[in-house]
Amino acid sequence: MSYLISPYAAIDEGDNTLIIAAAHVLGATLLTHGLRVSTVESCTGGGIAQAITEVAGSSAWFDMGWVTYSNAAKTQLVGVPAELIAQHGAVSEAVVRAMAEGARQASGASWAVAVSGVAGPSGGMPEKPVGLVWMAWAGPQGTVAEHSYWPASRAVVRCQTVYRALSQLNTLLLASAGHAPVP
Repeated sequence: MSYLISPYAAIDEGDNTLIIAAAHVLGATLLTHGLRVSTVESCTGGGIAQAITEVAGSSAWFDMGWVTYSNAAKTQLVGVPAELIAQHGAVSEAVVRAMAEGARQASGASWAVAVSGVAGPSGGMPEKPVGLVWMAWAGPQGTVAEHSYWPASRAVVRCQTVYRALSQLNTLLLASAGHAPVP
């Protein structure tokens, strides 16, 4: 059975209940369809992989994860061209797409999720304010990217990003499998 989880939720700082629930639902969907996922994270510092591995049995559907906090790590570990980072910046659609595609290729997983953002409290600029996060999901039919903006504390930005990355991956998996989700 496949379940659709709310793509957005208000998550309070320090409350990971919804995040872990999203990881459980994602795991069930991946397991049902015989798929595996990998992660490549910047602003969440491994939070997506941590949420996934909170689920007992996640080794059946979680392949590997990278924390690519520096630009050099993005280039060295998942093959993001340095020129792409120089041209667009680490927090951009082009870079998260390259991160997700590089992670999927390097791991051989069915799907990969990538996130890069400005979690704060400093580091923001007018065109890339604190709270801006780019996310991408690479799968068999291609790559989807989106950005979100959460004008909140660092902890909330990171928690919201982890939740959105997990919930949107579940939604994309259901759509690509052609299954109607059960609300």
